[in-house]
Amino acid sequence: GMSRKPSAGGAMPASVRKTRCAIYTRKSVDEGTAQEYNSLDAQRDACDAYIASQRLEGWLALRDRYDDHGFSGGTLERPALRHMLAEIEACKVDGVVVYKIDRLSRSLMDFAKLVEVFDRRQVTFVSVTQAFNTTTSMGRLTLNVLLSFAQFEREVIGERVRDKIAASKRKGLFMGGNIPFGYINRDKKLVIVPEDAERVRWIFKRYLELGSIGRLLEELNRLSIRTKVQTLSNGKERGGGPYGKGALAHLLKNRCYVGEISHRGAIHAADHQPIVGRQTFDAVQASLAANAIVRKANSKASDYLLTGLIFDSAGNRMTPSHSRKKGVRYRYYISQAILQSRKDQAGQVFRVPAPDIEALVERFVRDRCKASQGDIRTLLEAQV
Repeated sequence: GMSRKPSAGGAMPASVRKTRCAIYTRKSVDEGTAQEYNSLDAQRDACDAYIASQRLEGWLALRDRYDDHGFSGGTLERPALRHMLAEIEACKVDGVVVYKIDRLSRSLMDFAKLVEVFDRRQVTFVSVTQAFNTTTSMGRLTLNVLLSFAQFEREVIGERVRDKIAASKRKGLFMGGNIPFGYINRDKKLVIVPEDAERVRWIFKRYLELGSIGRLLEELNRLSIRTKVQTLSNGKERGGGPYGKGALAHLLKNRCYVGEISHRGAIHAADHQPIVGRQTFDAVQASLAANAIVRKANSKASDYLLTGLIFDSAGNRMTPSHSRKKGVRYRYYISQAILQSRKDQAGQVFRVPAPDIEALVERFVRDRCKASQGDIRTLLEAQV
C-alpha cells in the first residue's frame, strides 16, 4: 500500500471524533491483472489517498488488510469480507472505504444486506471513484434508490416463484408439500404405491359402510392400523402413530385420490393416476357434509352446559354422550380417549354424570357472579 502522509491541513483537532476506516479490496479470478484499477494495491492506494484527504474530519485507515483475491462479487462468502463484518459487529470499525461499489458486491440484494449491517452499527460507507458517501445527503439519496431497486428485485423474484408454482399446479405437477398416503414423489410426479393404495380404498369403503369418522377411528384402533412412517428431507421420521380425527378427515377429503390437484380454491386435473373411483369419492364427500350439518344442529340445540369446556386429567376433551335405560335418558361427559379407543391415554376419571358436574359448576358460577343476571351458559362463557 501507499505510505500515509499527513494532509496539508496539518494535525487533527482534538475535538473531532475518530472514524476508523476499513479499506476493502477485491479481485476475482477472471479480472485480468493488466487492468490497473483491478490490482488490489491500486485499489488500496486510491482508498488510502481518500482517507488522508479526510484526515481533518478524523478519518484514520486501520492497519488490517481486508483483501479478497480470487473471489466473485456475486456472493457474500468471502473470507476478508466476513472478517470485516465480524469487526464491524464488534464495533472496531466506523467506516468502510472501497474503490468502486462493485468491489463490495455485484448483487443488489447482497448490497442491501451489507448496508443493513452498516446502518445498524452506524458505519459510514464510501466508494472513492463514484463520489458515493453515506455521510452526505446526496449519498444517502443514491443509497435509498439502490435499496428500493433491491427491494423491487426481491418482490419480483417472489412473484416469479409463486407464478411458477401456480403454473406447474395448473399443469397438474406435484409441487412439494405432504405426499398423500398411497403415493410416493418421483421427479415431481406422484406414483402409486400398490399396497398403500389398497389401504386408502379400504378406508374410503369402510367409512361409507360405518357412516361416521368416530366409528371408523374405533375400527382402525381395534385393528391397530397406524399412519405411515415418512422420512423427511432432514432425516427425521414422522408418523407411525394411531390415526387422529383430523388426519382421517383430511385423507377422506383429499382430491389427489381422484387425480386432481387444488390450488387456491381452483381444481386442476393432475398428472398422476387416481386411487379412488369418482363415485365413491363423491359419496364420501356427501356423507361428510351431511354429518357436519347434523353435528352443527345438535351442538346448537344441545342441553349440555359444558360442551367444549371440560377436559379429563390427561388433557383429553370430554364429549357429551348419553344412554337409555328403561326409557330414561342418562347424560354423561366421556373422554375422547375412550371414544377413540385409547383407554391407556385417558385421565383418572374418564366418564362423569352430566347433571352432577353441571350443578356443581352452576353453583360455583352463581356464587362468583351474584350481581349478574342471564342464563348460566352466557355467564360461564364470560368466566372462561
